[in-house]
Amino acid sequence: MCGIVGYIGHRDAYPIIIKGLQRLEYRGYDSAGVVLFDGESMQLSKTKGKVEDLKNKATQSIDTNGKLGLGHTRWATHGVPNDVNSHPHVSNSGDLVIIHNGIIENYESIKKALIKRGYTFESDTDTEVLVNLIEEVKKKEGVKLGKAVQIALNQVIGAYAIAVFDKNKPDEIVVAKLGSPLAIGIGESEYFIASDASPFIEFTNNAVYLEDEEMAIIRIGKEIKLRKIKDDAISYPNILELQMNLEEIEKGGYDHFMLKEIYEQPRAIHDTYRGRLLADEGYIRMSGIDHNIERFLNANRIIIVACGTSWHAGLVAEYIFEDLARIPVEVEYASEFRYRNPVITEKDILIAVSQSGETADTLAAIKMAKEKGAFVFGVCNVVGSSIARETHAGAYTHAGPEIGVASTKAFTTQITVLTMIALKLAKEKGEFSQSKYHEFLTELEGIPQKVEKALKSNDLVEKIAEVYKDSTNCLYLGRGYNFPVALEGALKLKEISYIHAEGYPAAEMKHGPIALIDEEMPVVVIATRKGHYEKVVSNIQEIKSRSGKIIAIVTEGDETVKGIADHVVEVPESSEALTPLLTTIPLQLLSYHIALMRGCNVDQPRNLAKSVTVE
Repeated sequence: MCGIVGYIGHRDAYPIIIKGLQRLEYRGYDSAGVVLFDGESMQLSKTKGKVEDLKNKATQSIDTNGKLGLGHTRWATHGVPNDVNSHPHVSNSGDLVIIHNGIIENYESIKKALIKRGYTFESDTDTEVLVNLIEEVKKKEGVKLGKAVQIALNQVIGAYAIAVFDKNKPDEIVVAKLGSPLAIGIGESEYFIASDASPFIEFTNNAVYLEDEEMAIIRIGKEIKLRKIKDDAISYPNILELQMNLEEIEKGGYDHFMLKEIYEQPRAIHDTYRGRLLADEGYIRMSGIDHNIERFLNANRIIIVACGTSWHAGLVAEYIFEDLARIPVEVEYASEFRYRNPVITEKDILIAVSQSGETADTLAAIKMAKEKGAFVFGVCNVVGSSIARETHAGAYTHAGPEIGVASTKAFTTQITVLTMIALKLAKEKGEFSQSKYHEFLTELEGIPQKVEKALKSNDLVEKIAEVYKDSTNCLYLGRGYNFPVALEGALKLKEISYIHAEGYPAAEMKHGPIALIDEEMPVVVIATRKGHYEKVVSNIQEIKSRSGKIIAIVTEGDETVKGIADHVVEVPESSEALTPLLTTIPLQLLSYHIALMRGCNVDQPRNLAKSVTVE
């Protein structure tokens, strides 16, 4: 949620900031703003709407010169989306300027105290309160900006990533982080600031990711100065060499990032197991598991915590772990898990799953589990992210940057990682013979080719989308391994087309949802040959007898369902445990085409954010 971009150096800041904000649009936002400083005058422009609206307004209303600048895309929390509530915000004196991601929970009491001291406020935001608190501390304590920021942040409760400067010190920007991500790009006599590395990747491959409760003073011509916010202890920057490249964050000829990322799944899945799985040699090597194998083998249970699509990947993993490795698994919404006083012991393993590695509720669950002595393993996509740093061990998915807000390749690569872990543990526990183990490895190794084949259904799926694009409701049904896929398919449709959709276990249809079925209700049924096939066919017949419209995802060559369903999309045959990697493909395509036909913003659906860094 929200996006931060900043620059200080020898280049013109404006084009860097605008392009950087465009690359952060995937994070979700409703307004945007930019501030520039040329050493003498400060230029500020902000507006409700998209970065393109900001660009049009700024070029007409302000001087876009300046070697120092901050830009922001805001996802509204305090105050409606409008020009006034947009960031950046300026202190009462006009000297301090701030941009802020996150929420200051005690802003109201601070605001009342500042009003008593003569401060006035134009916006409804907690951010304007914070910048004036910093100004008040700076004046009252007679300290420099960096110290004032530190003292002020020790008085606030909440989450934040901030960048602030004083126009009287045009060679300095102060940044700080708690809960929201913040990266600093290090160039030659220049620094970049951003919510992730994508805004500055063409300028430098060197970056520092701030830790929670850490701040940095960035000055031209000097090294970054890091300090702990709580106790002022000196920190030393860990400079990472970024592996991202510019091509990965461009559309590459596709109309939308979502479509590009759907089609990247064969490569993404291959990259996820590359170097880890060698079927010919009969092994899986994952250092995070290998180095902690006894913890996993002796665990009483595995708890998987996640949100959204990652939670669905966790549900698939529950079937895989329990079926193959015979380890008890519980899958929890991180947002509920952290608040219900769960029973966690030192014999438990918590697996935290997150695409961004910054999901606030999942991070909170990690910290709680660590405090109770559990071993915590992370599965995420972003190198250097907070979850990667907070967990005891983990595995990256290597999906490459996922820009579309509706997750696609993150889902299939998370399942791939979790499947490899389950297979490895099953082998170590003796649940598999060597021949069965080798068979599974060979099949997983061949999944990218089967996904390629599943993607060839695109034209057929587009025709089906044309039939149902004006539907107001949709039901998704699946059993076993494909029940979570039904949930994920419904979520995709909701997210990007704004059609109400629900996923259910197929057998639960008779316990309520069947009342909804009529000739206007499209029902998507996952009916692969492996796993409860005959029972799902019976469910399809029940739907058909009530005039429901059936879109069936079936195994290649299926004739039974073809004779009943209104539409049939085939996927290649595979073992039941690996079918989710294939059956999800046509559901992703269906959501994409329906959303496109309805005129929806496929990559940036309304009200949603890619990285949910607040509760």
